[in-house]
Amino acid sequence: MLQDGSTATDDFATRLVALLPRLRRYALSLCRNGATAEDLVQNTCLRAISSRDTWAEDSNFDAWAFRILRNLWLDQLRHRKVRGTEEQVDEMYDLSSSDADSETQLFVAQVQKAMQDLPEDMREVVSLVCIEELSYREAASILDVPVGTVMSRLARARTKLAEATGYKVD
Repeated sequence: MLQDGSTATDDFATRLVALLPRLRRYALSLCRNGATAEDLVQNTCLRAISSRDTWAEDSNFDAWAFRILRNLWLDQLRHRKVRGTEEQVDEMYDLSSSDADSETQLFVAQVQKAMQDLPEDMREVVSLVCIEELSYREAASILDVPVGTVMSRLARARTKLAEATGYKVD
C-alpha cells in the first residue's frame, strides 16, 4: 500500500493508461499505419505489464515504456525483412474536416509528406522530442544513442522539414 491508500499496481496501471495517447502517436509515427500502430501499442502494454518488475519506481516510467515500444518496433522490422513489407492502406490524419481551411490542409499534407520522407532515425527523434516533448536525454535513452546524436539528428531533420515546407533556413 502507498501513502494514499492505493497499491503499486494501481499506480502502474494509471501511469500506463495515461501514457496510451502518446504511445499511439509515437507508434503511428514509426509505422505510418493505424492498425499496425494499434497492435504495437497493445503489445507494448502487454510487455510492460508482464515486465513491470523490471521497472524501478524511481526511474522515468515514460522513457521505459517508449523504450519497450521502440524495441518491439525494431523486432517487427527485423521480422518484416524476412516476410516482406506491408502495404499502407490508411492515412495518418483525416484532412477532409470541414473545420480546416484548404491552406491549412495543404500545409498539413506537405508536413506529413516531409515527415514520411525523413530517414527513420530523424523521424524517430522528431517524434520523441517535438511531438512527445521528451527531453534530449530521454530520447537518447530510448534510442540508445548519445545525447549529441539526438541533437544533431534533430537539427538535420528540422532543416530538411523547413526546406521541404518552403521555409528559409539560416
